Amino acid sequence: MLIYNTTYHVELADARNFVIWLHECYIPEAEKSGELKNPRVLRILSHKEQDSECFSMQWEVEDSAALHRWHTQVGARLNDELMKTFKDKVIGFPTLMEVIA
Repeated sequence: MLIYNTTYHVELADARNFVIWLHECYIPEAEKSGELKNPRVLRILSHKEQDSECFSMQWEVEDSAALHRWHTQVGARLNDELMKTFKDKVIGFPTLMEVIA
């Protein structure tokens, strides 16, 4: 089992709308393919800055091949929507992790 995590750095003024967008748009679309499961949205407390907030979006995925399929079929399009909606007010970077215990 792998965990696909994306950490987002969001301007403070857009943080609430970003979380709403994740729940109403991103998560429902991302789940449709069946490749990503059990979404979690977390607020990152250790990197608090005055003008921004950080969030983690985590998914369970069976293997890297399933993640690649999801990314080419769905993920790239969702990333484009994210950029159109929030422009440079949201920056994200992905991390792929393996559950070992």
